[in-house]
Amino acid sequence: MTKIKICGLSRLCDIEAVNEEKPDFIGFVFAESRRRVTPQQAMKLREKLHTEIAAVGVFVNERKENIINLITNGIIDSIQLHGVEDEEYIRKLKLLTDKAIIKAITVQNTGDVQRWNDTSADFLLLDNHGGGTGKLFDWELIGEAGKPYFLAGGLCPENVREAIRKTTPFAVDASSGVENGGLKDPVKIREFIRRVRNEY
Repeated sequence: MTKIKICGLSRLCDIEAVNEEKPDFIGFVFAESRRRVTPQQAMKLREKLHTEIAAVGVFVNERKENIINLITNGIIDSIQLHGVEDEEYIRKLKLLTDKAIIKAITVQNTGDVQRWNDTSADFLLLDNHGGGTGKLFDWELIGEAGKPYFLAGGLCPENVREAIRKTTPFAVDASSGVENGGLKDPVKIREFIRRVRNEY
């Protein structure tokens, strides 16, 4: 079964919505974004998150020490790197934690995915340029991936089944596709998750 991640949660009602449907992962964005949360906010949200749901911290070129502090404090369970972090950065981070690392990459050309086949990151996250844009990229560009990956970029309840059928990802990742007016919509979250699980 394809795993599910709902990213960019920032309000208690967002947590309540995912607790109802229990995706496998949720994302707290610690980078500059309209969805950004502070460590203090994330701590309060994490306290209300169902124990079956893993929390992923989303970072852009963050100091490794700050990431480790969030892990140590039990705020996040795994790490998503969305900046220009190179392989040296990832290897050094791996020495500091045994938590899974997801490296987000932009897919614009054939071979973009394959360039990361030998990364020490545990997963890739395939996204459109910029991330969080709500726009699809050409799935044909993925090719044969050497790592399990999260598929992101414009996924919503209406297209997620087709995305899974065409790309067979480890997980699908939605953010703006489950929003209404820039805020998480519990109805869209429910529809997205249930369509992945073929309950709709």
